Amino acid sequence: MAYVGLDKSIPQEVLTIGYVLIADDDPHIRELVRVILQKEGYAVSEASDGLEAMKFIEAAPADMAIIDLMMPNMDGWELCRQLREYNDMPVLMLTAKGELNDKLRGFHIGADDYLVKPFDPAELAVRVKALMKGYKIASSQQVSAGELIMDRQTYQLKVNGDPQTIPPKEFELLFMLMSNTGRTLARGSLIEAIWGYDFDGNERTLDVHVNRLRERFSSWGVTVKISTIRGLGYRLETEAAR
Repeated sequence: MAYVGLDKSIPQEVLTIGYVLIADDDPHIRELVRVILQKEGYAVSEASDGLEAMKFIEAAPADMAIIDLMMPNMDGWELCRQLREYNDMPVLMLTAKGELNDKLRGFHIGADDYLVKPFDPAELAVRVKALMKGYKIASSQQVSAGELIMDRQTYQLKVNGDPQTIPPKEFELLFMLMSNTGRTLARGSLIEAIWGYDFDGNERTLDVHVNRLRERFSSWGVTVKISTIRGLGYRLETEAAR
């Protein structure tokens, strides 16, 4: 499936940070949301109504859906209901209506968040990141790469079957990298995910933690490595993927 308006200048592996479907009958709103999300590194496709949105979902399941309530052919209420039957993904309602009853109805049928038009671009970006992060953590509590196995629910790390203890921030960083093995994660995304959106510390903090993990990999003698993707961020790779 072709992504609408995909920015060809962004490496394909960076775009795998997430695929978002936008369903809105207003082309100007779709364009605005697409531009905002592509700047954050997301792949995006656009649908003008609920029926078209479901065709996209059936062709390639999305990681998240941003949908308008008032659309022709299939409105946002019905689309949200069908998305909930299809698979478990975060759904953000995007609408001009701000009445309490509409919000309650949206949450009742399965919407995760609600943003009223006109909206602030920065707020949309933050809400999308928060929803994606929450769902990813909830659906992926255990990951593995090479000789490493991590369980986020118990905060346990095993190397060749032997338990290892590392500081919490290193654990979160390694878990995120392993959850996206083979994919480039932008520096900003890593910092926000591990240290929070309002982190005002030194960017070198991320580099220090990456270097500590590299030293541990060396001492453990494992076949995974963290590669620096110049100008973008970091990527965890296994020997077989080199």
